[in-house]
Amino acid sequence: MFETILSQIGASLSKHNLPYMVIGGQAVLLYGEPRLTRDIDITLGVDVDHLGEVLAVVQEINLKPLPQEIESFVRETMVLPTLDEQTGIRVDFIFSYTPYETGAIKRAKKVTILDQKVNFASPEDLIIHKIFAGRPRDREDVRTVLLKNPDVDLQYIREWLKEFDESSEEKGFLKTLEGIVKDL
Repeated sequence: MFETILSQIGASLSKHNLPYMVIGGQAVLLYGEPRLTRDIDITLGVDVDHLGEVLAVVQEINLKPLPQEIESFVRETMVLPTLDEQTGIRVDFIFSYTPYETGAIKRAKKVTILDQKVNFASPEDLIIHKIFAGRPRDREDVRTVLLKNPDVDLQYIREWLKEFDESSEEKGFLKTLEGIVKDL
């Protein structure tokens, strides 16, 4: 069921020329350990001014938008949460057009799912997203991705985490990574 939704998302976003990558638990399944996940997280390389195009994708693949006031919710949160009512799978479309996200989407790995190419975050960018999220589950995901992908570009990850440390009120992203790497 996840495969069908992922392939539909990939086909529709590509058809509408919307840059994207799959992040979160679905990307962890690709690069790390199998684990239970009931959702799909999609980072879009566009701002909320493209909401109409994203809503066309949502309608095309029969997803139900969850917020009552869609436009105000998306403008406030930068997320469009939707639901596949047949399967109960939630799909979150995350609007982000920062220089980091734009580059990460360009680095995305194309994975064929049911004859459709779907863009998944690279292992490096998945690790950055997970460190940024910072929950215990995310740190464990980083550990498993690093163990399964020993050739990741740690320098790339370190450079971005250092930049996030310097530009964010929250600090310690690089320190978190180094702690995980040290414990491998």
